Amino acid sequence: MPTGIGEAGRRVLIRGGVILSMDDAVGNFASGDVLIEGGTIAEVAARIDAPDAAVIDARGRIVLPGFIDTHHHQFETALRSQLAHGILINDGRPENRANYYETILQSFSMAYRPEDVYINELFAGIAQLDAGVTTVMDVSQIHHSPEHSDAAIKGLADAGRRAVFGYFEGHGDRTKYPQDARRLREQYFASSDQLLTMVMGGEIYLPGYDTSWALGRELGLQIALHVVGTFGMAGTFDALAQEGAFGEDNIFIHMTGMSDMAWKAAADAGAHVSLAVPIEMHMRHGTPPIQKALDLGMSVSLSSDVECTMTSDPFTQMRSLITLQRMFANEAALAGDANHPALMQCADALRHATIEGARGLKLDAVTGSLTPGKAADIVLLDAEALNVAPLNNAAGAVVTLMERSNVETVLVAGQVKKWRGQMVGFDIPRLRSELEASRDHLFAAAGVERDLFAF
Repeated sequence: MPTGIGEAGRRVLIRGGVILSMDDAVGNFASGDVLIEGGTIAEVAARIDAPDAAVIDARGRIVLPGFIDTHHHQFETALRSQLAHGILINDGRPENRANYYETILQSFSMAYRPEDVYINELFAGIAQLDAGVTTVMDVSQIHHSPEHSDAAIKGLADAGRRAVFGYFEGHGDRTKYPQDARRLREQYFASSDQLLTMVMGGEIYLPGYDTSWALGRELGLQIALHVVGTFGMAGTFDALAQEGAFGEDNIFIHMTGMSDMAWKAAADAGAHVSLAVPIEMHMRHGTPPIQKALDLGMSVSLSSDVECTMTSDPFTQMRSLITLQRMFANEAALAGDANHPALMQCADALRHATIEGARGLKLDAVTGSLTPGKAADIVLLDAEALNVAPLNNAAGAVVTLMERSNVETVLVAGQVKKWRGQMVGFDIPRLRSELEASRDHLFAAAGVERDLFAF
């Protein structure tokens, strides 16, 4: 790493990259520079004269804001691929006994100790930094005690990226959800000038959700919740819509199987929609409502959901979004529908993975685009790699060709987290060993045999 990059107060110039700013007022540049001062973007232009700045050579690289994941259950990292074939709930079919609700939430999750929560949260954050995700909303349904909550927050903090702590439910006689939200808000989130912020979980399939919503709003927090028709939530959601309970502080995850009336109420209220397209298709949530949200003019972001079933990299999310939307639009066109939906473009998919995620988390004044005054949450993607070269379309290359290996350099608030393909500041072998030990405990405590070849 060149001398001076990452030093407090040092100016850094990212020079000569292909700039995708995600800000129409700033624009894009076939060859451009980004100047960083004190962790903040100071200038974006075709050429910047800053002789005193440390220089990052970005020739042959695409420079864009870090990706944003608006729904990730990070505490499940040690269970990666364990539910590769599972669906959301047990619908009575024999092959679906290994389902998310029973297998993960009602079995494995009960075995978590605070130390398991910490290493799972930390490792997930590092892994997503490696993939260029600089901001996450962590949906940690693991708040079995105040110690579990503290461990989740510490794991998020130690990863060193921008994170929204989603305070969702816990289980057992030591859980303090939702009342502990007051302590957590005061102890960890009193300042708005930090990498960590907080969202209140308000699941409508749980009794007492109205208390969670009221408490969250009292504390000035957004209210996030899963909204899934196959989970039997449509009636409750309709009732809330009719009551006028929705607001621009709501983040609705999935939104599969909801009525047109409820959709309109959510759109009119300015609520945000977080889609986990690969998971929704794979786990029988219902058809991802991409076009419904777009037609209503809603802000839509992308999320990885559960790594026990699917990868959390942003390239998978973007490709799933654009290919499914285009499949339905193409199907309508082939059927002769003269008013078929417009085909999504790669630049649109990128917006959903960046600035729209920031808007959904109320962080668009801070991150989501390469805009002067915003935090320097920036990724450099290798456009000279074997799977991309020669570069002919910048957004197209990112969305249709790239994957994790193309993420070369990652900065969060100007601090280098990944440099030339290598993570910075983490003892990965030691952390991997700790995650494996956590996995072994979870399987043993849950009474589940680890079978590498299970169907």
